[in-house]
Amino acid sequence: MGQKKLKRFAEIKTFANVLEKPEGMQGKWSSFFKNDNPLVLELACGRGEYTVGLSRLYRDKNFLGVDIKGNRIYIGAKKCLDENLTNGAFLRTQIEMLPLYFDKEEVDEIWITFPDPQLRTSHAKKRLTHPRFLRLYLQLLKPDGIIHLKTDSPKLYAFTKRVIELYGLTKLDDCDDVYNKSDKAELKIKTHYEGLDIAQSNKIFYLQFKLPTTIVDIDEQLQEELKLTELE
Repeated sequence: MGQKKLKRFAEIKTFANVLEKPEGMQGKWSSFFKNDNPLVLELACGRGEYTVGLSRLYRDKNFLGVDIKGNRIYIGAKKCLDENLTNGAFLRTQIEMLPLYFDKEEVDEIWITFPDPQLRTSHAKKRLTHPRFLRLYLQLLKPDGIIHLKTDSPKLYAFTKRVIELYGLTKLDDCDDVYNKSDKAELKIKTHYEGLDIAQSNKIFYLQFKLPTTIVDIDEQLQEELKLTELE
């Protein structure tokens, strides 16, 4: 491991706005942020550009970036400290472990920004908008909790739209070209990976939706449909 990473790993342990696999945090986030403002998660946050950007835009909400890679979290966490963004913080853990850190209905919103689209059909269950993950989010979100997806992958966008339709989710917003069709301030925030345009789509897609009270298990049907239509 390089010296730069080692230095960051050591320094991040001293950051008051970074928690690494903490114990006893369920139901305690309002105490951590010292207010009762809405709690918003950014999943697989990477460098935390959205956690930082949203913290700047909405000081009346608390934002928590979640990622397992401390070297990346360091960048966003340091920006929040440098700018005194006390409503921005980071949790270092795997997304699958989220129920260990949040009470039922403790989270108001979830942002999924430029996740790995897991394009192979055999990897569909790893997509962060797959029903497998939606059931996990359902354990944390308030009944009217909102999920946001921003991606440069047309395949992940199409897949998520199909999940919304097939599983009876409530679609609130749908934009197939963010920078030409949307004026929402929060969608103007750019991540490191957005700048790379890995998907080479030259377009940014956005979906906003809500979950039903239960998510039926028709995952095998979804998987078969993916195989037949190559909707990846």
